[in-house]
Amino acid sequence: MTTFAASTTRRRALAGVTLSALAVTLLAGCAGISILRSEVSSFGEWPAGRAPGTYAFERLPSQQARADLADRLEAAAAVALDAAGFKPAAAGTEPEVIVQLGSRSTRTDASPWDDPLWWRGGAGVSRWRYGPWTSPRWGLSLHIDAPRYEREVALLLRDRVSGKPLYETRASNDGGAAANSTLMATMFRAAMRDFPSTGPNPRPVDVPLVFSAQ
Repeated sequence: MTTFAASTTRRRALAGVTLSALAVTLLAGCAGISILRSEVSSFGEWPAGRAPGTYAFERLPSQQARADLADRLEAAAAVALDAAGFKPAAAGTEPEVIVQLGSRSTRTDASPWDDPLWWRGGAGVSRWRYGPWTSPRWGLSLHIDAPRYEREVALLLRDRVSGKPLYETRASNDGGAAANSTLMATMFRAAMRDFPSTGPNPRPVDVPLVFSAQ
């Protein structure tokens, strides 16, 4: 009986150490992510020889109703516009370009029918027996059933005087996190990286993580 108890205690301790090590590994892997890949599509004909110039954001009525979200979206896009050579129009002056923004983040939860074995998430320690003369055995099991998010951002640049659309670009990707300020800023940067060029569409674009002002 003493031997069994000691053996069980050792197995439980080993399981705890293994689980802790795995958790540290997962956290370290997430923290080490510094490049984000997006699928980018760009359209339009930016006038040859025209400099990027000044810009101002234009909010749709739905965006005006959620000013806090619009503020964060514009702060994220401003990083990409600045990198492309655009500057915000000074107060009291007319911008050369009007910029409209869009974004979405759609959550998809895993279904047991997605896996042929109807795998479900969870974590724990299981016990089983091989026969009437063997002692209980302990084993570690770890299951992760995390949701996925489809993320997309879009920019439309129009000439302020004529209202003509000059450049349209969007970036999309998916992952285990909802779109936040850092992800949106990075995706906007990917969408504008090739400005004023377009195509091929879609194309993969890798960009280091960008941190917006908000």
